[in-house]
Amino acid sequence: MGAEVLRDVSFNIPSGSFQFLTGPSGAGKTTLLRLMFLALRPTRGIITVFDRDTSLLACNEMPGLRKRIGIVFQDFRLLDHMTTYENVSLPLHVRGREEASYRAEVEELLHWVGLGDRMNVLSPVLSGGEKQRAAIARALIDQPEILLADEPTGNVDPPLAHRLLRLFIELNRLGTAVVIATHDLNLMDQVDVRRMILDSGRLAIYD
Repeated sequence: MGAEVLRDVSFNIPSGSFQFLTGPSGAGKTTLLRLMFLALRPTRGIITVFDRDTSLLACNEMPGLRKRIGIVFQDFRLLDHMTTYENVSLPLHVRGREEASYRAEVEELLHWVGLGDRMNVLSPVLSGGEKQRAAIARALIDQPEILLADEPTGNVDPPLAHRLLRLFIELNRLGTAVVIATHDLNLMDQVDVRRMILDSGRLAIYD
């Protein structure tokens, strides 16, 4: 089956915590986030999410758990034919909620991330920083208990990176656990939180 990407990795993410996940390219950060989001199953070992052993979950139980986990992808994954508003509200629309029940909620969230005046703009028109904030808003629309962000500041300038970090800190202050995968040492130096360092498939934790 090839070389193991992660080996003997053991950790927990406390409720309401904030941590950075870092390490060299190819260390397995994205793989670890995908395991946490239940997009991958481990070849061995146990992953427990919200006190549930994921190896024992039925397929129809996965969506309910994933709803409690927000994820911001490195490549945004916005749909080009949709507006900012439509991209952010898509998870609610897919589940069959009436727009009248969530429109105000989506608009408030877009204002919170600084996109109130860009909600009716198609995705290709947005700048890289605006796409990143739209991706964050989409990840937050379900009010997740934990947010996973894969290199959320990798394609933005330092001032915007700082602004995005402030958003994550405020979100954490409101009760959401946050895990940010990043190479950005300057970003990590701005806040004193736990660092989880992946290297050669193994994880070291510094509180």
